[in-house]
Amino acid sequence: MKLAILSCNPKCYSTRRLREAAEQRGHSVKVLNTLKFAIDLEQGKPDLYFRQKQLSDYDAVLPRIGASISYFGTAVVRQFEQMDVFCANTSASIANSRDKLRSLQILSRHHIGIPKTTFVRDKKDVLPAIKRVGGAPVIIKLIEGTQGIGVLLAESMGSAAAIVELLQSQKQSVLIQKFVAESKGRDIRAFVVGDQVVAAMRRVAQGQEFRSNIHRGGYAEPVDLDESYKETAVRAAQIMGLRVAGVDLLESKEGPQIVEVNSSPGLEGIEGCTQLDIAGAIIDYISAQINFPEIDLRQRLTVSRGYGVAELYIPEGSNHIGKTILDSGLREKDITVLTLHRGTRVIPNPKPQRELEADDRLLCFGKLEFMQELIPVKTRKRRRAKVKDLPDLPVAEEVLREQDDGGFISTQTEEDT
Repeated sequence: MKLAILSCNPKCYSTRRLREAAEQRGHSVKVLNTLKFAIDLEQGKPDLYFRQKQLSDYDAVLPRIGASISYFGTAVVRQFEQMDVFCANTSASIANSRDKLRSLQILSRHHIGIPKTTFVRDKKDVLPAIKRVGGAPVIIKLIEGTQGIGVLLAESMGSAAAIVELLQSQKQSVLIQKFVAESKGRDIRAFVVGDQVVAAMRRVAQGQEFRSNIHRGGYAEPVDLDESYKETAVRAAQIMGLRVAGVDLLESKEGPQIVEVNSSPGLEGIEGCTQLDIAGAIIDYISAQINFPEIDLRQRLTVSRGYGVAELYIPEGSNHIGKTILDSGLREKDITVLTLHRGTRVIPNPKPQRELEADDRLLCFGKLEFMQELIPVKTRKRRRAKVKDLPDLPVAEEVLREQDDGGFISTQTEEDT
């Protein structure tokens, strides 16, 4: 395998370890400075130049994109994708994870724990927003902060409002997040590679510091995660579209809650803590995946006129509950179930004999007109509709009939990765 590691700092621990691990396994590897690329665009021929020379062919790319160069870095990764080079993390997944608000927006529509969070612009909305997340104390975060920078704990409503107003006056975008008291000063970093957690550590803050980041003086200890935490970490990485990720979780009374999903997690702290060869696990995973370059479904599937991807939801009371996928009638309508989402579980390519349950979500590919027939109403939340609340009788009858008879309901098909 010929591997390119995109990094602006070849001497940093993570980059050195990844290079060493690749060389130990007999792979050809080069560390390429992300900022030294030029992106050439031509009809049918996307290309890259590195230090004024046309880039040679690579089998795979491992991006280590810092927060300060997110825009250009993701553009370079995107160009590799257009050239059909396997990228350990895609440009879209890196961009989504880098923005705390965007990542939480994506995670929030899935059955996965996250701290209650709000985002406001008008200062009149600040106090009501703080109350909605549970009141003071409350966490205030800069949307693009890293390593604990830009994370503040406000002990009172007044101080929280003052901090938000000050940051907004400096043109900073901030999140207001519930303070999980039982997890104060500690969190878990789960390192996800592919579909498994390869290592995990608990980070603990020193003294009165509430931020557990090692860069803030915290210390780490290895931890054996139970299945619920492993499943949540892997699911969060998959939702964000990341194959290599550092997932930060809080240990709350309600179970694991995702704080952040990092697309360029550092190796030094977790390798030193666990004494595991995480760099080797990453290289082994990439080596096994290089024959499967990332495909952008939105680009490729539009070639088939009238076909597309949609997510179908089975509500409580649906007449499809208890039926198998084979008996659901989807195949007769030229619809293929690609993935079944059940709670936090992801079941790829489910068997035709698998029975459907309430709250299942089916990611399907097929003829759009048939999928639209299964989706009579698109609504943000399912609420029992009354005829008098709706503008005309035919629409009201359609809503009530679909709710009474059961069936499929659409969910948003925004890009999750």
